[in-house]
Amino acid sequence: MDLENIRREYLSEPLSRATLLKDPFAQFSQWLEAAMHARLPDPTAMTLATVDANLQPHQRTVLLKHVDDDGFIFYTNLNSAKAKDIRQNNKVSLHFAWLPLNRQVRIEGQAKPLPTSTVIKYFIRRPRDSQIAAWVSQQSSPIDSRHFLENAFNQMKEKFRHGQVPLPDFWGGFKVIPNKFEFWQGRPNRLHDRFVYDKVDERWTIQRLAP
Repeated sequence: MDLENIRREYLSEPLSRATLLKDPFAQFSQWLEAAMHARLPDPTAMTLATVDANLQPHQRTVLLKHVDDDGFIFYTNLNSAKAKDIRQNNKVSLHFAWLPLNRQVRIEGQAKPLPTSTVIKYFIRRPRDSQIAAWVSQQSSPIDSRHFLENAFNQMKEKFRHGQVPLPDFWGGFKVIPNKFEFWQGRPNRLHDRFVYDKVDERWTIQRLAP
């Protein structure tokens, strides 16, 4: 398998300091809207990187469920590997790869637990089967078979046959509060445009980086 010769040119419009918005959240929202408008698959998918107690990094893809002027929200099982990592070290990074648009965004910050009231508001809007699945999956724990998982789902579905599905006490969410953003725009000849926003004294500074 020849991987060395797999390459393409990134023929994109330039990203310049003059066109960047002053607020990185506004810049992110602009790019997210462009990804959604382009109908990219899973435009809200983001890689979440954490580090465990042995300083071993872990990455996985989760879905962004809300972004505001304060941070980025995702939901998960609170007994999952990612949640355990965050409880020991809440410094995390996020990565959005909108490769058909030749764009990437990298974010660094701290993950903070969401209040139960926020989690409940989201949970009750989930599809019913997704609510039931939250009860079934002891995320990151070993299981014997797919059959075991599906059987547990059917049993839980019967248990909650009447009425609303309650919020599991082991299910919640986190908000990632950023202190750094990097916006990457692919450009010809690997001379990519990269700009980093750093938070200094509660203000955002902007700096171009070498590709």
